[in-house]
Amino acid sequence: MTTADEYLYQILAREAVPNGISSPVRSVQATIMPTLLRWAGNYLLDVSPSGSFAKGTANRSGTDIDLFLSIHESVPNTLNEIYETLFRACAAIQPKRQNVSINVKVGSYDIDLVPGKKQNAMSGDHSLYRRRADTWTKTNVATHIFHVHQGGRQSETRVLKLWRNQKQLDFPSFYLELSVMAALAGRPSSLAANVMQVFTYLRDTFPSARVVDPANTNNVISDDLNAAQRAAIRSAAIAALGASNWNEIVR
Repeated sequence: MTTADEYLYQILAREAVPNGISSPVRSVQATIMPTLLRWAGNYLLDVSPSGSFAKGTANRSGTDIDLFLSIHESVPNTLNEIYETLFRACAAIQPKRQNVSINVKVGSYDIDLVPGKKQNAMSGDHSLYRRRADTWTKTNVATHIFHVHQGGRQSETRVLKLWRNQKQLDFPSFYLELSVMAALAGRPSSLAANVMQVFTYLRDTFPSARVVDPANTNNVISDDLNAAQRAAIRSAAIAALGASNWNEIVR
């Protein structure tokens, strides 16, 4: 008989995303580079894997890779213009506007492009356009990657991301990653028990928890969802806690 942990690890094995230097997913960066260079020219400082792929929290059935586009601080365009010109430059690869990223299709891969304007040459801080609020925020992608790696909750996070996607919840990935780490702080246990602890946190603490960006405490990540969206996540967590079988929670 399969235990709860075995069931979850089987799902994670099925959903594994190779992230080594020879991963075929990385080939999309070479494919998309001509488009990005036509868009930004000499203002394009760097293109690097970021997000779930770089943090080890990606699943095969989710977005395949996030690419962070570092733009030189001297670019004359506003952050809104940077975002919108990138969207137009990607017209041939099915662009979709998201909050701080633009999703595109490259072959069989879904890619999230995150444009950021570097604040100065001496740091990795960047300004990002936040489309939903029509404003901007400062952040540091390298700090995000380090923070999630240090948290060591990749397996639990991947299970929660599968649950989120399968239940069609609006729950931004970085917000989810930070919530998992908050729920499991100082709690070493089995994978299944830890996932259930996260659901308990989502039921009891999450709706009113203030979650801030570790790279910029003025950037309140929990503001990315309104009360109704947080309530929908809480309701789904309550259903998960009341499920009689794991396959009712995640498949």
